[in-house]
Parts: sequence; C-alpha cells; structure tokens
Amino acid sequence: MPSSRNHQGAHGIGQAEEQLNNQMEAAAEIQGESELDRNIEQAARQPYKASEEEAE
Repeated sequence: MPSSRNHQGAHGIGQAEEQLNNQMEAAAEIQGESELDRNIEQAARQPYKASEEEAE
C-alpha cells in the first residue's frame, strides 16, 4: 500500500511541476520575460556540473 501512495505522490509532483511551468510560460507571454528569468531558465536546462568546491 505505501508504494501506491509513493507512486501517487510522485505523479502529483509531476503534475504540479507541469502546472507551474505552464503558469510561468503564460506569465512570460503576458508581461514579458526578464533577462534574469531567461538566465535562470537557461541554467536550469544545462546538465549538472559539480563545482570544484563540491569535488573536494
């Protein structure tokens, strides 16, 4: 039974994330996207690269 709940929770998180992305895109269309927003979106789409500090 708990695995069913965990699966349902993971699915809910995916739905929430999709909804937030849709809202973010709609807001950008309505009010324009700031340079900071574009930078954050670009960084979020980049593959993760550990910094030198993390490697230690």
